[in-house]
Amino acid sequence: MNKKVFQLIVENSSGVLSRISGLFSRRGYNIESITAGVTSDPGLTRITIVASGDDDILEQIEKQVAKLIDVLSVVELKAEDSVYRELLMIKLRVLPEQRASVVALTETDVFRANIIDVGPDSMIIELTGTQSKVDDFIALVDCYEIIEIARTGIAGLTRGTDKLVHINEMIQSGKPD
Repeated sequence: MNKKVFQLIVENSSGVLSRISGLFSRRGYNIESITAGVTSDPGLTRITIVASGDDDILEQIEKQVAKLIDVLSVVELKAEDSVYRELLMIKLRVLPEQRASVVALTETDVFRANIIDVGPDSMIIELTGTQSKVDDFIALVDCYEIIEIARTGIAGLTRGTDKLVHINEMIQSGKPD
């Protein structure tokens, strides 16, 4: 099974995310992760979807999503041409005598994580990185009791300026054919 990362630029309107996820649901497509947020133009939203399936299914996903009325652009974010990041927040049960070892893990150059909350018997750690870096950090802290995990899923952008989606041009010309 293959994975593809799609970047969508959509109109920032009520129900657009529901229509996109509904398309996946109706057709039985799998969404591995989905992130959404407003762009530099508050009328537009950037959605990053990681989907899995065979090549035919992934091609169908791209075509079907592009047909949705609110979708202005669909671009595959290929790994070699893009930068992907994921945010992890993880809450660990950490006794006071264990805090120094957790702090040492977060300060390594490999992870560069941040401790964002300390309670009497817990710590919340924030980490940003590739999916594999996030997975590796979770495996490393598995020796502590993991109380909660929140992961955002992948957000991504293409490298350089060659393959930019020009939002201002989209607004002026409307949805491309």
